[in-house]
Amino acid sequence: MAENNLFIDTNVIIDLLADRLPFSNAAFEIFHKSNRSRWNLYTSSNSIITSFYIIEKNVNSKLANKAIRTILNRVTVQDLNKLDLLNALNSSTADLEDAAQIGCAKKIGKINFIVTRDRKGFERSQIEIISPDELVNTQ
Repeated sequence: MAENNLFIDTNVIIDLLADRLPFSNAAFEIFHKSNRSRWNLYTSSNSIITSFYIIEKNVNSKLANKAIRTILNRVTVQDLNKLDLLNALNSSTADLEDAAQIGCAKKIGKINFIVTRDRKGFERSQIEIISPDELVNTQ
């Protein structure tokens, strides 16, 4: 099996951590398979911060802290800087967060797929988009 470098969008991380059924099943499978296969997981620093905020707000701070630590052991985190944000603002992608995610994935330079449930937000991406369900059912 060829190595896959996967950029994980924020919604997939939140699906996993908040156990948002039915979406959490595929999210769990992605993180589980990354331990046993040649799937390298990447995400942005913004995804980590946003995920922490959502889990902390909806559950509690202690669980959010523990959950994010677990995620950080599984993914490589790419930082976003001022230039990345300016590029996102100037991109043709309407949503700033989605534009920043696309830019972050491009910055990594070896991403095979952006894994997201928000296909519409990523329709201008030059990197192929795949849903979590598609990924676990085809790889």
